[in-house]
Amino acid sequence: MALSTTPFILYHKHPTSARTRFLRFAHGGICGFDGMPPARELGLGPAAGGVVGHPTMLVRNAEGRLGLPTGSLEHQVDLRCHLKGADGEIDVFVARFTDIDPPFAAGASIGADFIDLTEARHLTRLELALLRLVYEHVLG
Repeated sequence: MALSTTPFILYHKHPTSARTRFLRFAHGGICGFDGMPPARELGLGPAAGGVVGHPTMLVRNAEGRLGLPTGSLEHQVDLRCHLKGADGEIDVFVARFTDIDPPFAAGASIGADFIDLTEARHLTRLELALLRLVYEHVLG
């Protein structure tokens, strides 16, 4: 799976208030940077077989695309899920923004914005299921 097509969910959790926001990409969904692969269903745990990008490379690539310094994103290693389709399975990677406040300007620079869970109603069922999984993980 190429770095540019790996489904990636990016979120920010405020360290004091615990307010959690998700980066909604220019394509309108939360699976960045290129959107949700078609005809998929959610699976828990890592994908079976296939080549997987190393999480550190994926995180650094995302930081670069957003124009953020190294260390601005942290891969959430203990949250593993994948998407299943007729052409196989693809891991979904999740990363957390590490700054105290969300990097609004970095998101805007690629046409993205930060949304609360309540603003996600327009997303597909699969993206909502992914958000629910991530949100439950974030809250513990």
